[in-house]
Amino acid sequence: MQGHPRAQVPVTLGTFTQLYSCTPRGARLARRLVANRMHVWGFAYDSDVSETVTLVVAELAANAVRHGRARGRDIRVRLVLREDVVRVEVADGRADRLPVLRDPSDGEGGRGLLIVVALAERWGVEPREDGTYKTVWAEISLPERLGGMAGKSLPPGS
Repeated sequence: MQGHPRAQVPVTLGTFTQLYSCTPRGARLARRLVANRMHVWGFAYDSDVSETVTLVVAELAANAVRHGRARGRDIRVRLVLREDVVRVEVADGRADRLPVLRDPSDGEGGRGLLIVVALAERWGVEPREDGTYKTVWAEISLPERLGGMAGKSLPPGS
C-alpha cells in the first residue's frame, strides 16, 4: 500500500525580529543589526549572501521610512533563515500604500524596489487583515543548502 507523498515543510534554522523607529536612523540601524545577525549565523560580513540580505533590508527599510511612515508606528524587520533561503520581511504602518515598481528613467528615486527584485528569488506584499500594517518580503536564495546547520546550535535569540 502506498501512501501519499508528504509536502516538504521548510526547516527554520533561525529567526531575528526587531522593531525600529520609522526614521532614516532606524533604517540605518536595521541594516547594521541585520549584517551582525548574518555574521552570528555564520555568514562572513563580506560574503555575497550577507551583502545581498543587508542591501535588501536597507532598501526595504528605506522604502518603509519614505512611504510607510505612520504616526506612532515603528517598522519591524524580521529575518528567517531556512536551509535554502533567507526571508527578509519589513512591516510598516501604512497598509494603504503598496509598493509600486517604477520605470528607472523616471527621475532620481524609485530604484530601491527594482534592486530588491533583481536580488531576490521571490518578493511580495502581505497586508495585515486589520488594515493597519503591511509586510513587504523578499527571499534570497543561499548558494547551497544549509541542512548541516540544523544540527549546530545557534546562539540564544537566533
